Amino acid sequence: MADTDDAPRLSDIGGYGRFLLRSMSQRARAAAQPTFRAVVGEHLGVPTDGLAVVREAWPAYEHVNVQAALDAVLDDDPGAQVLGMTGHRHHGPFGLAELIGDDPHQAQYGPRPGNVTRTALPSGPGGATRECLQAAVVLLGAGPTACALLLLGPDDESGRHQLAVEIVAADPARAEALGHRLRDEALARNVYRGQVVSFGASMFGERGSLLRFHERPTMAPGDLVLPPSTFADLRRQVVGVARNSARLRAAGQHLKRGLLLYGPPGVGKTHSVRYLVSELTGTTVVELTGDTLHAIREACSIARALQPSMIVVEDVDLIAEERSHYGGETPLLFTLLNEMDGLDEDADVVFLLTTNRADLLEPALASRPGRVDQAVHIDLPDRESRRRLVELYRGALDIDLSRLESVLDRTDRVTASFLKELLRRAAVVAAERDGAAAPDAPLAVGADDLDTALADLLDTRNQMTRAVLGFGGEDPDDPDEMA
Repeated sequence: MADTDDAPRLSDIGGYGRFLLRSMSQRARAAAQPTFRAVVGEHLGVPTDGLAVVREAWPAYEHVNVQAALDAVLDDDPGAQVLGMTGHRHHGPFGLAELIGDDPHQAQYGPRPGNVTRTALPSGPGGATRECLQAAVVLLGAGPTACALLLLGPDDESGRHQLAVEIVAADPARAEALGHRLRDEALARNVYRGQVVSFGASMFGERGSLLRFHERPTMAPGDLVLPPSTFADLRRQVVGVARNSARLRAAGQHLKRGLLLYGPPGVGKTHSVRYLVSELTGTTVVELTGDTLHAIREACSIARALQPSMIVVEDVDLIAEERSHYGGETPLLFTLLNEMDGLDEDADVVFLLTTNRADLLEPALASRPGRVDQAVHIDLPDRESRRRLVELYRGALDIDLSRLESVLDRTDRVTASFLKELLRRAAVVAAERDGAAAPDAPLAVGADDLDTALADLLDTRNQMTRAVLGFGGEDPDDPDEMA
């Protein structure tokens, strides 16, 4: 039977005593540990109550740049101290005012000096990273120049989606000056300048993300197969203006420009973008596509700060009717057009837009004339372009092109993607035909292999394959098409 006697016992007194002793010991140890209030007060040499706090904040993706700025400041101050922090996560919002204030609860239960924690953040293509402070107090200077700085990096679990830096000093002007220097150094040392970057797919809401670096493509003019007049229009508006920006600006001509590439899927719009990106070495390129199209404002902010720059918006028709997360009833396309309006005319920024559905864009662009300076139609490759594409895509492939004219006859109004797949499929046919060959034996594609691959692609069962590769000609197996 369970013991229900609630009467005090002698053993309870001993247990309660031990509880009180442990509690008092824990509080005594906590009181003996240094606090940020004491450490900062000693460094500044003045009482910390009522000190003005200077606050600077940046988007999460600027964390690596602010660290570069802080590293420059630390390099100039050999006596600086970096103090880590413990107990700051899941603590709720706090800042430097709370750390150095006289709140007894904060003094007992708030963050305290601890180990320095850092996180490696991307700082360039090819896996380059920089070690960045996550939560720390930095003591700078000495005597009348002494400052204390709190850095709190983004932390989704703690509800922080920005990078914050707060500064105090005995002389408020010192704190203001340090804040300005950090902002200037972060811009001057910006790791995104001259790079090709894109936002992560989970950039927004509670799912903050960094900018991602991409290797700049390497392409020669001959790698982009377009009619000469189309190629000239494309290159003049983007590369030509960039190469002559100083002379054009001196002549009073605006540098901000918009270029729209439109045409059916698979004709080479994305390939054209890659070529332009390869040509504009030293230009900051921000790419937006798919789920990241909502980052229009952020992309424009980066482009404005890191000129010369280019914003690439692929499949811009996807936002012709989509509503903005920020603008309520405003379609994202109009948000983009508004951002284009907000840039100065002499801003060296190019907006490069691509679309498969120009019909969805025309009303909006017509209602806002001047945002797009040039619309370039990229059409299905003509016969000569198809010949050049075959030569381009064959690469080092040993292929018999003695019946190429027949292939060109049968591939009228196909896309570049179709031709690329045709050559790959011909190589597969050749490999299967010579299946007994050694694994390292050279592959030779015959004219019959090419014909077989083309016949396979034109077969009725591959109607969907032709559609996704881009086939604008008559279906040879559809009697209604041939009538």
